[in-house]
Amino acid sequence: MTTQQKVKVQLVRSPIGCKEDHRATVRGLGLRKLNSTSELQDTPAVRGMINKISYLVKVL
Repeated sequence: MTTQQKVKVQLVRSPIGCKEDHRATVRGLGLRKLNSTSELQDTPAVRGMINKISYLVKVL
């Protein structure tokens, strides 16, 4: 069995004042408060979400 690759993201900037769809993307990644982290499967969809809000998150 192959194990799925994981990617860990951390919210480093507040989504206040950002576009509504960017805020929805932050919530879709499972991030709530500042400096919260989420470990997700490394899929093209998740990578696209990270690229969309790259100015708000940091990949660990």
